[in-house]
Amino acid sequence: MSIADLALRLTGARGLGHKRDIAGVMSALGLGGGSHVAVGDDCAAIPDGDGYLLFAIEGFMADFVAAEPWFAGYCGVMVNVSDIAAMGGRPVAVVDALWSRDGDHAALILSGLAAGSTAYGVPIVGGHSNTRNAGGEQLSVAIIGRAKALLTSFDAQAGDRLLMAIDLRGRFRDPHPYWDCSSTALPPRLRAQIEILPGLAEDGLAHAAKDISMAGAVGTALMLLECSGLGATIDVTRIPRPEGVALERWLTVFPSFGYVLAVPPDHVDAVSGRFAAAGIACADVGGCNASGLVRIADGRETAMLWNFADQPLIGCGPVPQGDREDA
Repeated sequence: MSIADLALRLTGARGLGHKRDIAGVMSALGLGGGSHVAVGDDCAAIPDGDGYLLFAIEGFMADFVAAEPWFAGYCGVMVNVSDIAAMGGRPVAVVDALWSRDGDHAALILSGLAAGSTAYGVPIVGGHSNTRNAGGEQLSVAIIGRAKALLTSFDAQAGDRLLMAIDLRGRFRDPHPYWDCSSTALPPRLRAQIEILPGLAEDGLAHAAKDISMAGAVGTALMLLECSGLGATIDVTRIPRPEGVALERWLTVFPSFGYVLAVPPDHVDAVSGRFAAAGIACADVGGCNASGLVRIADGRETAMLWNFADQPLIGCGPVPQGDREDA
């Protein structure tokens, strides 16, 4: 497959399509760059004393909840914890909202929630439940956390290197595009991995971070770059990938533990070293620039992926000033 064909497939992928819907929500709610609390990050970061209160929520596709009820419950904790970490924070507590047909259909979801809470050491402190929902199972989970220093999607700078850190010790949960490197891992390992991100924030080693979501590795980088008003050329062949997994499939995967980071060049080795010490693959996949143009490359060819001056992705970044040459 040519790099141009890959770019077309990525921009047309389901996960990225869901992210494109965010722009309409932003417009309908009248949110944007002038908001007191920046909108478009993994969590709302609310100034609070000498740090920040972090607040986020995740909702889950009904077909996923129906097919993988235990794992959906587990993910309710896991993905929220990842969002908190991406902001340089530590989780405090979660609450859930669960609708189900009856108690039997709720049981596996609740078991997964409890397992995630135990694995990450984050208590479930309340929520809402309904076991008389004729429409089937629906799940959403919210979280609060705290950060002393922030990693946000709005603070990447031209000249930063884009790093991607992904735990490759896992397996696919077929037929879904989910790489599970968490549910069978021991709690000490999971908690130590999550602690890497607030450590980077507090030591001033990274400017920005975002956890890799259903938009995939490149789609998540797009969202970060848009929020910071930047462009980049991303070498997709450098993105950490399990042996034997096709590139296109991997680029549309939710990897359980995966982050895109914008890191000053002189801190790249230190950041990569912290992930490596935890057994997590980390690679420099490209550089941030002031162009507002995002391209992908494979070492031989380069293709345009997105021009923020032509079209926003999630609509949470600064207003583009038109095409500019790469800085």
